[in-house]
Amino acid sequence: MLLLSLIQSPLTFLAFVVALLLAITVHEYAHAWAAYKSGDDTAKLMGRLTLNPIAHLDPLGTLFLFLVGFGWGKPVPTNPMRYHSKSSEIYVALAGIVTNILVAFILAIPIRIALLTGHTIDSSQVLSFLSIMVDINLVLAAFNILPVPPLDGSHIVEYFLDYRAKITYQRIGPMILFGIILLDRLSSYSILYAVMEPIIRFLSFLTKGTFSIFL
Repeated sequence: MLLLSLIQSPLTFLAFVVALLLAITVHEYAHAWAAYKSGDDTAKLMGRLTLNPIAHLDPLGTLFLFLVGFGWGKPVPTNPMRYHSKSSEIYVALAGIVTNILVAFILAIPIRIALLTGHTIDSSQVLSFLSIMVDINLVLAAFNILPVPPLDGSHIVEYFLDYRAKITYQRIGPMILFGIILLDRLSSYSILYAVMEPIIRFLSFLTKGTFSIFL
């Protein structure tokens, strides 16, 4: 269990918490900012257009990230009826994922330089800390890419559905997601991580130049 391994290493635990706060905050802020730019000020009026981590933390999503290695922030309230165009729904949905990947790219610059000069990630506490921050952002991005409600990837699918199909999809999606998570916890094989791992490792190679990940 990830939580147990973090407790055994206080410095790693601190790095994980900081990385978690950063990743969730920029992810949810990006949704709020994209919605605002698309004509919907719902999130802004509700105090979500902010980089204050407290405004974006979801207790259950945070707990899951510690327990199983992936989670989510408090969903940003939006009103698609106020968007400038129907396609804005996809733009808003992808904003969080893209932002996490961009943050990972920026944080990974010192890591890539170190690897190119013959150093390893574990040769420095700073590099190890940055690597954890990069990985958390990539895990959050990969998890949200999945096309299962209420994750961000589901909005891309919803864009092509009629109203009735969309409502049904939104209703059964969370049950499917939690069912998969429960099945993963009860079995020795993680279906969810098997799907996410190639995405995470590919993004890790693009950002850090290595397929290795902390989680």
